Amino acid sequence: MKISVIGSGSWGTALAQAITDNGHNAMIYARSETLRDEINNDHTNKRYLKEAHLPEQLVATSDLQEAVNFGEVLVIAVPTKAMREVCNEINKYLTEKKYIIHVSKGLEVNTNFRMSEVIKDVIGKEKLKGVGVLSGPSHAEELVLRHPTVVAIASENDELNDLAQKIFQNEYFRIYVNKDIIGVEIGGALKNIIAVGCGIIDGLGLGDNAKAAFITRGLIEITRMGKKLGASELTFLGLGGIGDLVVTCTSIHSRNYNCGLLIGKGYSLEEAVKKLDMVAEGVRTTKVCHFLAKENGIYMPITENIYRVLYENLDIKDCVKNLMTGLASEELNFFE
Repeated sequence: MKISVIGSGSWGTALAQAITDNGHNAMIYARSETLRDEINNDHTNKRYLKEAHLPEQLVATSDLQEAVNFGEVLVIAVPTKAMREVCNEINKYLTEKKYIIHVSKGLEVNTNFRMSEVIKDVIGKEKLKGVGVLSGPSHAEELVLRHPTVVAIASENDELNDLAQKIFQNEYFRIYVNKDIIGVEIGGALKNIIAVGCGIIDGLGLGDNAKAAFITRGLIEITRMGKKLGASELTFLGLGGIGDLVVTCTSIHSRNYNCGLLIGKGYSLEEAVKKLDMVAEGVRTTKVCHFLAKENGIYMPITENIYRVLYENLDIKDCVKNLMTGLASEELNFFE
């Protein structure tokens, strides 16, 4: 099978390797001609995956039309802020219906759309067989080393779910099916907010007790929002929920955790983002989720306080104080 991966960052590259390992023909689209040549000639992607040596069979192109025409299935691995623009470009070259799987974890500013909604909004039914999201507790830095990784494919389309398992699953990469695409996308997006907060906690040196509480109460906020938007609360007990949340809040590979860590150590948001030199989706998602919670009357004190730290210059010590002295309620009263 021919698969095109649109996006040559860490995750797109690691997925292209897994696809190639499974005997499929993978083509990865890289905007940079320099990176295209590095993948084709040196079989590396030093900027994003320093330790990786990529399969020689993996082909890269900087011609988006070539990539779109090549793949029977398109895998989109770009930052959420680029999703609409990239889909508009893809749409110009689509001449037949294709399946699209995305791996982006965030919400679109202004529309509040999940990424599958952005894809459907741009690419019409006449060109789209179905849309799915691949998400779960995973870092490209580990997948590319072929370390055991388990994620979920979420789509309302049974054929696409089966196809995704055939494309990606192997002895080191296991794919479970979850038909709750709303829940998996919300879990993947909102966990980045909590990860920023966990980084701040570690930057302040507040310890494991505080971080464990933050993750637990963060899961409750994510579940509140997800249920309000039509997701099943059970999804947040799975790979796309607690699994993704834990790995993002605790791993040295997590951009969102590292962004928060820098802020906790005294860097400004602008300084932290510049120092990372990679996209921390939680920064933008915090803004979207803040207004989405307001619109829907959802009680999300962690999100509210992280928003105020990032965008209203709230002192991080006051953020902690607010969360510790806020309205008390019964622990398992999740949705109030």
